Amino acid sequence: MPVFRRRKGSRPRLVPELDDAALGKVRRRVETCWDRGSLDTAVMALMNDVIDDAGEDWDRKAHRLRVLVSSAGRSLPGIWRQHSPRNHAALLLHAWSDLLLAGEQGSTIDLDATRETCRLAAELLPADPTPWTLHMATLRLERRPSGELSPIWREIKARDPWNREAHLQALGYLSPDECGSSGQVLDLLDSVRSAMPPNAPAAGLELAAIVRSHHRAMASGGMSALGAGEFWRRPDAVRVLDHAAQHWPSPGYLHHAQALADLNLLAYALIKAARPADAATTLRATGGVATPWPWNTEGEPLERFTHYYRRAAADD
Repeated sequence: MPVFRRRKGSRPRLVPELDDAALGKVRRRVETCWDRGSLDTAVMALMNDVIDDAGEDWDRKAHRLRVLVSSAGRSLPGIWRQHSPRNHAALLLHAWSDLLLAGEQGSTIDLDATRETCRLAAELLPADPTPWTLHMATLRLERRPSGELSPIWREIKARDPWNREAHLQALGYLSPDECGSSGQVLDLLDSVRSAMPPNAPAAGLELAAIVRSHHRAMASGGMSALGAGEFWRRPDAVRVLDHAAQHWPSPGYLHHAQALADLNLLAYALIKAARPADAATTLRATGGVATPWPWNTEGEPLERFTHYYRRAAADD
């Protein structure tokens, strides 16, 4: 399986699979078959294989599902499930597709049915946290009470304590923008900070929370936006950035499926914190692979990434 590695001098690009070459090949096949207006059993087999090949690397499995569902269009997940109703991967892809569609305005997706799909997938492979993570995501979409999330969260933590997707879903739910508050976000971070391994798949959780808090301050305008520069001099932000800047760009330190996404987040935060040397080191470590977020908060993401990446490459 692919792991993070430095790629010097590469052309800036947006590729959903990041450095997962096997996933990239399947993604392109899926997109090609829909361009032709058809879906054959060979393509379904390829999707099944690339998902199953993740094995018990639940973080990589979630990454592969996320990329494939974004490439599959509206119909493919349902067709695959109809073709293979007891296929664990097909059920998960269908449930994730429901989540994407349910987030669209005017959606008529029945999330109770989606939760039933998650239940069936959990029965087929009890060790997998992914059905529980998708279940939690449905509750987040509906802004359900936190008491309904708590037992689902316990099921996830029992299977994969540092699951990246699950922790980001929890962060979103607990944020002031959704169902929680700044205090509840701090409680989440306090609950994981001391126990989480420094290079766990969810290692970027605290940095993601800081960047989102910065975005809220900027969006609110007024004095909050005017003081955004001071935001990055807060002790908690400095501590997180110091540790990440020292360790994350080292080849092999981050080895989870979305390590390059976390490096993008770190580079963005270091730019905002006016730490150009650290930002350049981190940008070079991405090998030119950009992610939509957080660059898309300030314009076209590849354009913004490329602007800073080329400057870093020129200084190398």
